[in-house]
Amino acid sequence: MNINLSINPSLVRKLLTRFIHSEITRTGFSRAVLGLSGGIDSALVAYLAAEALGPENLLCVRMPYKTSSQDSLDHAMLVIKDLGIPHLNIPITEMADGLISKFPEMSNMRKGNIMARCRMITLYDQSEAFKGLVIGTGNKTEILLGYSTLYGDGAHALNPIGDLYKAQIRQLSREVGVPKEILDKAPSADLWAGQTDEQELGFTYEEADKLLYLLVDHRYSPEECIAAGFKPEFVETVVRRIRRNHFKRVMPPVAKITTRTVGYDFLYLRDWGT
Repeated sequence: MNINLSINPSLVRKLLTRFIHSEITRTGFSRAVLGLSGGIDSALVAYLAAEALGPENLLCVRMPYKTSSQDSLDHAMLVIKDLGIPHLNIPITEMADGLISKFPEMSNMRKGNIMARCRMITLYDQSEAFKGLVIGTGNKTEILLGYSTLYGDGAHALNPIGDLYKAQIRQLSREVGVPKEILDKAPSADLWAGQTDEQELGFTYEEADKLLYLLVDHRYSPEECIAAGFKPEFVETVVRRIRRNHFKRVMPPVAKITTRTVGYDFLYLRDWGT
């Protein structure tokens, strides 16, 4: 089955730079803060935000842990130098190990979540210091699969790339000029030595993109996806992840007691006359 995930990169670039500028300036801000990992997603957002706000108004923060690869730091610096943006290097090892060291048998998953949340704390501290909003870097594939840490990399004020699948991220990254070294490397959250996203997920982004595109964008049922040629076990795994991780994609539910409940009946800016 031919599944076309092509976008118009030039048009999407214009839409997303306008989105960034509009969402930040309408709140009274003019600056943004971004965690720059050296991966393709944060690199793409850096290029878009620098274009939308001006490079001087984007602070990029590198936040390595002791096991982070040197390549990640080097690739982030490629972006920083190319864009000419303000930047900081704030290691999180001491912060994270304050908790990690108390539990010697801690799993890599727990360690990774702690690192992600330490980075969130760092970014929001710099958000106050730099007077800029934190921009998210999660793509649509990761969001649907729940491949993020709640109140870690999932914490931000706005996300310009959350409606783009990984394949579309690559298309737009080529359009804006993300360095080839970043385009070509295997996706990794760089949470421990040798870790890659696809190894941890158990399938490739290319496979996931195509299946998610049918399930979500075209509202195929799981049975229709299997009939289209996807393996039943793969479809079941992805559907289970989408369902299980729904709580990461919504605000925490509020128990409804009154007639005007936040998130239910009290929803819009117009409720405050704006």
